[in-house]
Amino acid sequence: MLQLPEFQSTQYDILKKFSKNSKIAGIIFILLGLIGIFFPAVISITSAIFFGWILLFSGFMAGYHTFYTNKSDWMGWLKTFVLIFVGALTIIKPFPGVATLGIFFAFYFAMDSFSSFALAFASKGLPQRWMIFLNGFISAVLSFLMIADWPFSSLIYVGLFIGISLFMDGVILLTISKTINKLDQEG
Repeated sequence: MLQLPEFQSTQYDILKKFSKNSKIAGIIFILLGLIGIFFPAVISITSAIFFGWILLFSGFMAGYHTFYTNKSDWMGWLKTFVLIFVGALTIIKPFPGVATLGIFFAFYFAMDSFSSFALAFASKGLPQRWMIFLNGFISAVLSFLMIADWPFSSLIYVGLFIGISLFMDGVILLTISKTINKLDQEG
């Protein structure tokens, strides 16, 4: 029988509550991830449209704020106009939004590669150092792939990367749920 130390019992209670819904969320994430893996263009366009709605909503909120705080604030109205315009444009024509997300991903992977290599060089003597180098190499390759055929590659890579991420999140949620349930049965 597994006995948890006193200071961990609160954390265990939190994890047990988390476990209740993580199975359902995990399955949904896995299904969305599989859609992204097998139909990456669908997830890429959906992500761009979702991002467009966030911008549109942000524009309306900025306008509301400007209207009720300082109606003569031209910078507030400019921000409102830009957010609404870019949001509406992204919803109506999602492909430029997908290309923008693609360049953001390329930049992210380039920075991740740089930081991984820097960490690996600073981690002399660490047995798992090769894993840090591997992460840096993979991130560099992903960045290169995104940039090499940008913006056309964005339609595939954005959805694929989001799909893989969602799939892995779902697997992790199911694993956590299974582990917590196992601890609960043993305890």
